[in-house]
Amino acid sequence: MPSYKGHRYPAEIINYCVWLYFRFPLSFREVEELMLERGVAVSYETIRRWCTKFGQAYANELRRRRPRLGDKWHLDEVFIKINGTQHYLWRAVDQDGNVLDVLVQPRRNALAAKRFFRRLLKGAEYVPRVIVTDKLGSYQAAHREMLSSAEHRQSKYLNNRAENSHQPTRQRERAMKRFTSAGHAQRFLSAFSSISPHFRPGRHQLSAPEWRTEMADRFAVWREVTATDVAA
Repeated sequence: MPSYKGHRYPAEIINYCVWLYFRFPLSFREVEELMLERGVAVSYETIRRWCTKFGQAYANELRRRRPRLGDKWHLDEVFIKINGTQHYLWRAVDQDGNVLDVLVQPRRNALAAKRFFRRLLKGAEYVPRVIVTDKLGSYQAAHREMLSSAEHRQSKYLNNRAENSHQPTRQRERAMKRFTSAGHAQRFLSAFSSISPHFRPGRHQLSAPEWRTEMADRFAVWREVTATDVAA
């Protein structure tokens, strides 16, 4: 559980600011303005430090609490410009759209693919039944060496699930006016990829009462993850 020792503001305010920043396309200054409207005077720099300190801790706890992910992995990479230099955001999701992991790298060669596969296997602790990728040759080399037991399907038409999972990142990238460094992108996206999907349960598949019940359950998990009840 995160420790709030030494912080002047209560845990409810801290995790609320972190939730606002990672859930909605808001800047730190916009979160500061929303909190001021609610009578809480806190600077955007303080909110930045909270997001840096607690965002990844919350995301890690959410990952630990999620059920076992699917055995069909969709992998894809998309370019992102950072200070005028092209980098690649590697992302893997399962057949239900749950994000397995993300990794920002300067290349998309076989070495980069192997590094991403190694990270996925370390976090998942099991081997998938099927992996689906586009026709990038780097995936073939990494598959032969590290995931030869899994079926490898290559097609630009089968991988829409992974490609669609990049859309929230693109929206945040535009709102943030791009990332300042590869480390900044990795830190933000690693936390964002767990926190934001937690509050997006697929509204189009649920009735209004079902959606409210599901959101109530997810907010209850969020309070446990952020140790709000304990801190209170």
